Amino acid sequence: MSTATHAKTNERPGVRAVHRNARTSATKVRVVLDLIRNKPVGEARNILAFSDRGASDLVIKVLDSAVANAANNNDIPPDELYVAACYADEGPTMNRWRPRARGRATRIRKRTAHITVIVGRYTVTELEAIRERAAATGRTQPDAAAQRARRVAKSKTASESDESVTDEELDETTTADDEAAAVETTADEAAADAVVVDAEEIQAAEEAADEAADDAADAAADGVADADDESRKDED
Repeated sequence: MSTATHAKTNERPGVRAVHRNARTSATKVRVVLDLIRNKPVGEARNILAFSDRGASDLVIKVLDSAVANAANNNDIPPDELYVAACYADEGPTMNRWRPRARGRATRIRKRTAHITVIVGRYTVTELEAIRERAAATGRTQPDAAAQRARRVAKSKTASESDESVTDEELDETTTADDEAAAVETTADEAAADAVVVDAEEIQAAEEAADEAADDAADAAADGVADADDESRKDED
């Protein structure tokens, strides 16, 4: 007689994440968990994202936490994970009261739940079979590890191209900058000299005009004095 052995709930293999004392009932969460059990992580996340159940928002956060734990602690790519187990246990119930007729009161039960999501890793054979099926149907999923490798290679290439500038090119660039600065300095000096010459010419013209005005004023004064003298002589 053979007896089947099952692992306990807290001893199941895989990477887990737990949300304790979630403000919802375990019954509502179990309906959502039944939708993603044994599903790949990407497919499970899509199911939760388009679900109308209110508990889907809580479950998707727990799923993302479990995937992050697997990636950070065990270096497992997300595309190699699936929902190995997920369950919801009942948490403590908070009692509230509502007044009713004739001085009575009705109990309101605020239920809580402990949500647990465990993600496992596909074997090599299972991964190859999944990728073959995806390639056959034309729904190939991007490989996260390959994408990361391509991003790293691209960044390295960009950094090497930036460092490929030689000292000669730097010297040529510096010489060109110096020549441009010298030309700009010469132009500024010529403009300053021209401004000084213009200022001197303007000052000389103003001085000549002032002298001419003074001469004219003196001549007018002499003419007036002569006219007065002649008038006095006529009177005498």
